[in-house]
Amino acid sequence: MTYQENYEKWLNDPRLPEECRKNLAALSADEKEKEYRFGGELEFGTAGMRGIIGCGMNMMNVFTVMRATQGLSEYIKTLGEEAMARGVVISYDTRRNSRLFAEKSAAVLAKNGIKAYLFDDVHPVPMLSYAVRYLHTVAGIMITASHNPKEYNGYKVYGEDGAQMSPEATAIVVDFIQKIDDYLSVSGEEGSPLIVKVPEEVDKTYIEALSKLTLSEEAVKKCGKDLKLVYTPVHGSGYVPVTTILKKLGINVTVVEEQTTKDTEFSTVKVPNPEFKETLSMGIALANKIHADVVFGTDPDSDRLGVAVKNEKGEFLALSGNQVGILLLDYILTRLKEENALPENAAVVKSFVSTGMAKAICEEFGVALFETPVGFKFIGEKIKQWEQDGSHTYVFGFEESCGYLRGTHARDKDAVVASMLCAEMVCYYTYIGKTVYQRLQEIYAKYGFVLDCNISIQYSGLNAMKEMNAVVDALKTVSVEKFGSFGVEAVRDYSKDVRREKDGTVTALNIPKCNCVYYELEGGSFVCVRPSGTEPKLKIYFSIRAKDENAAGDELALVKADVEKLLASVK
Repeated sequence: MTYQENYEKWLNDPRLPEECRKNLAALSADEKEKEYRFGGELEFGTAGMRGIIGCGMNMMNVFTVMRATQGLSEYIKTLGEEAMARGVVISYDTRRNSRLFAEKSAAVLAKNGIKAYLFDDVHPVPMLSYAVRYLHTVAGIMITASHNPKEYNGYKVYGEDGAQMSPEATAIVVDFIQKIDDYLSVSGEEGSPLIVKVPEEVDKTYIEALSKLTLSEEAVKKCGKDLKLVYTPVHGSGYVPVTTILKKLGINVTVVEEQTTKDTEFSTVKVPNPEFKETLSMGIALANKIHADVVFGTDPDSDRLGVAVKNEKGEFLALSGNQVGILLLDYILTRLKEENALPENAAVVKSFVSTGMAKAICEEFGVALFETPVGFKFIGEKIKQWEQDGSHTYVFGFEESCGYLRGTHARDKDAVVASMLCAEMVCYYTYIGKTVYQRLQEIYAKYGFVLDCNISIQYSGLNAMKEMNAVVDALKTVSVEKFGSFGVEAVRDYSKDVRREKDGTVTALNIPKCNCVYYELEGGSFVCVRPSGTEPKLKIYFSIRAKDENAAGDELALVKADVEKLLASVK
């Protein structure tokens, strides 16, 4: 059917709520908007689905949510009655319609005879992942659009191991979803006895699990009560768990009161993404006022943590996700080694777009380092693999997008445990007479300076994903010898799982495939181009090794200019 036919079908369906009908009627002359809403379907991939809230097939609404849940229900029914009885646990964040979408999901599951555990208030991604494992459910649903703008919401599905659902299982779910042509035909059973509240013990045992992961008890005991830490949940679900774990450890925390409200509009920030210093601005202002030492901020579903620390001038510096990642990596390995608790087969996992500094740090400690595609589910897969074969012991995993996980209580990035670790890291360095910023400079001095950053090119329209993938595909056909002053040593084509050196030698990468081109540059620098899997952005990552920050900045400008020329040539 054409987008116009789909639009008319929805508009004239007597089952459509009047509010939606009025909304669609107002679009009668807006062909571009109608095509966006009805020219395609909201894609359901291994990261679930995410989109702008509104009425239509390509939008987040109760109909697309219930249709997706019906597809998931059909899959669970194929697993048998035992799986149906184990059920699905559902959580949600503070976004528009999150509670509504969670309730509708529970109702659809119940209508299909599947038990549904529903949190009675907002809970973050890591607690949903933990709940799946603790309650031994067959799956989990998280209603969130993570760090996206307020207009978005999303639907993420987790497997029984607490990690995002595997590509194989997702493909089966998608098949069931696509068989449902009539979006408005899916119904649920409100008030069903199969819909139950998540037991309160889940919250309690989650906090207990995190407290067992502390590494510097003595330092926290001596310095925690005097530490001045400012925290903002940015109107999200991290408020209760983050403040709970910090207070349990005896760490003094001051919250940004204006940003503790469950504001669906995130009205105090431009975007609720703690990767941006602007998102931490109210926290930094409060920290300056009370002369605090550090600022933390979490996103709406509390799987990302942003951190700002004071530099040598006493000014707050917002650290990048890569900088927090290497600080935590260095701290965790240092403390485990000092306590003679570092496993002989210890392993660290990072996404391949995250800083190359992790390799040098892991080599220093004799720890294995593994790389995965972007997406914490791949790190979760490594944890599961090692638990089964015993080849390695997982100690830490991170992504440059402010995602970190220590422990195996969850299988997704966890800003709650990251907040705890960062807070005790501040206490530890205070205890031994230095600052976190000083330790960061020591790391650069020891391993060499690396400037890591990324830029995003925004796309729009119904064909945004197709257009971004076309750009990446085109890059694979172009031979590149140099970026800036760096020669290209090898090119990785992750869609074909191959690495091609400049002399023509080809080797397998042996990691899950994804559409991405990665240029290995001389001296350990790299450039990587990939389409985002969760928003219409083409992402370009730069990791530049140089003698110091100024040299790295100069080189980055040259590399960026060459990348821009390359992208212009393939469009």
